[in-house]
Formats: sequence, C-alpha cells, structure tokens
Amino acid sequence: MAGFSTRAIRAATTAPQVNQVPSSVPIYQAAAFSTADAAELGDVLTGATPGYAYSRIDNPTTAALGNAVAELEGAEAGLAFATGMAAIHAAIVSVVRAGQTIVATRAVYGTTRDLLVRVLSGLGIATEFVDPRDLGAVDAALARTGAPVLYVETISNPTIVVSDLAALAEVAHRRGALLLVDNTFASPYACRPVELGADLVMHSATKYLSGHGDVLAGAVVGSHERIAAIRPILVDVGGALAPLAAFLVLRGLPTLAIRMERHTETALDLAAWLAGQDGVERVHYPGLPGDPSHSVAVRQLHVFGGMLAFELTGGREAGRAFLDAMVVAERTASLGAFRTITTAPPSTTHRQLDEAALREAGIAPGLLRCSVGLEDVEDLRADMEMGLAAARKTTRSATRS
Repeated sequence: MAGFSTRAIRAATTAPQVNQVPSSVPIYQAAAFSTADAAELGDVLTGATPGYAYSRIDNPTTAALGNAVAELEGAEAGLAFATGMAAIHAAIVSVVRAGQTIVATRAVYGTTRDLLVRVLSGLGIATEFVDPRDLGAVDAALARTGAPVLYVETISNPTIVVSDLAALAEVAHRRGALLLVDNTFASPYACRPVELGADLVMHSATKYLSGHGDVLAGAVVGSHERIAAIRPILVDVGGALAPLAAFLVLRGLPTLAIRMERHTETALDLAAWLAGQDGVERVHYPGLPGDPSHSVAVRQLHVFGGMLAFELTGGREAGRAFLDAMVVAERTASLGAFRTITTAPPSTTHRQLDEAALREAGIAPGLLRCSVGLEDVEDLRADMEMGLAAARKTTRSATRS
C-alpha cells in the first residue's frame, strides 16, 4: 500500500465520474492536466492533439467562455483574457508591427489611448486619431499612413458616439486595413460588429457580459485565422483568464438580453428627463431623436444601451457636487453592472489626458458618464435631482464669487 501522503494526494485529486450533463459549465480550477503518456503531452502542447496541459495555455472553462462570446457575436472563434485591456493589446499587436501606424477613433477609452500613445509608441507603432463620423478624414488617414488597422468603439467612451461600422469597414477594407472594434459599451445583444464587417471584436467582459461587477475578464472574437494569430500572444504574454473568473462571466451571459432591455428602457427615460433640466447643457444618448448618432443607432443597434453622458453648466466643480450628492448611484470608474455607476471622465476614466487632449476628444469639463443600472427609474431620477440641485448651487456660488 502506498504511503499516507501519496494516498492523500491521489484521493484528493481523483475526479468523480459524472455521466449526466451539468446545468452550468464546471469550474476546472486546475493549473495543469495530466496525460496518459509523454507522447500525448507533447501532442497536446504542440496542438497536434486537442486537449489541455497547462491553464496558461488553455483551460476548459475559459475556452467555453471564448466560444460562448464568439457564438453571441456571430464569429467563428473566440478567446477569453484576464482583462479587456489584455484582449485589446493582443488583438492590436497580432496585426501591427513596428514602423506602422494605427488609425483610431478620437474619443476612445482613456487606458486604450494610453496603450496607443505611450506603450505602443515606445515599440515604434504610431497612432493617428480621427473622428469616425468623418468618413473622408478616416479614408485620408488610412491612405496617407498605410495603416493596417482602423480601431473604433461601437459606442465611444465617454461621448456615446455611435460609429457607422458598416461604412467604416468598407473604407478600411478598401484601403487594405482591418477593422478592430471594441464592442464593450454595446454588448453583442445591441450590436454584432462582425456581421457589419469588423475583423476582430473585443470586449471588457468585466462589464455587460458579466453584469455583476465582481470579476475582471476580456474577450476577442473573429475568424479562425485571426484568433489563431492572437493565441500565441495570449499564451506568451500571460494574459490567461482564471477558470473561476470565466465561470462568473458565463453565469452572466444567459441574462444579457433581459438586462440590456432594462438598461435601455431606464437610460432612455433618464436621458429624456435630463434633456429638459436646468443646468444640463447637453445630453449624449443615441436613443434621443435629436442626438447626432440617432440615425446610425436606429440602423445599427438592436437596443440603444445603458450608457449615457451629460454635460453640466458649471464644469468640473458642478460635476463634483453632482456626484457627491448622489446616494443611489455609485461613484467609481467601471460600468455595465446591475447597479448604476456615475463618474466624471476627466478625472477618472480619462485622467491620462491633458486639457488639450480632452478637448480634442470632445470631453467637456462638466461631462458626467452614467452607466444606468437595474434600479427603479423613479429612484434614479430622484437621485439625479439631488445631484442637479447640488450642481446648480455650486454654479451659483461660483458665479457670485
């Protein structure tokens, strides 16, 4: 008989036999998977034989998430990552090389912009920013730079501009560039960029895909060929998603449609209400008929989504007063969860940008971004009324002084 420690190891790691199909994807919380012999291990590690050897390379639970997101996006294949930024980085560097230029949307998530202008520029990759609504400017930038990538967000962070993905795909492909789309703000329920011509689609799965605000994750989907080119970057850079995190995102996917419908219903109500309030200069929400993105959104989005932004008359101080007065909404930098989250992009999500860069991106000093949650709309409206009252008071005090 083997010794106690040997028997304890074997007893605690022998998987039970399960003949029935589980109602959810199991959490394969294992760093490694044993094989029948050395030949099988070699075949699995080289990809000659399907299977699992080491969870940094692949794991059944994380693979299930990548496949699920690909299915929802209408793509051939997908990969799950530790974060959305890891997914964005891997997608970009899988197709761009030193000496080349990326053409990117001017209003883009602050950390994505930092990746482009600080990290990738240090590797010899330049970025030229354009307004994605100006197709002529996009075409000229692609022609002038020979950029292999046009990078856009379906709904821009934080200005809520909806990009015309079909038109941008046509321009990009005519110039020999790939269209890479961050679909985080929309979710695959609202928009499926692959069906509109996108080559790679990225998500911060931390947000709407999960929906619970309790996990970090990312995903990239696209053709088999494009995803195969990204996989070595995932493996070698170490952006692997933990199995438990993958399970948590998978838990959120079945309710995505229901959540997005509720997010949209409440956001549209709040946007229309905010548009008529004293102290609000402008509301950015594609569901409003007067919004510049409305016509594109009606054509491209299944629902308008839960992200809205609005500009306060009193600038940063008014925004700070608004946020401090709220009691229902959380003050943090995330989004896409069941709870409402309101933030001031100039000092949080886009803190890396100086005043000139903020202006160039169309981010006003008094801009607030709201990720509308699943609370009762009456409670959220009352919360915003308190915020507006505090903002107006601050503005009046500044005017008198």
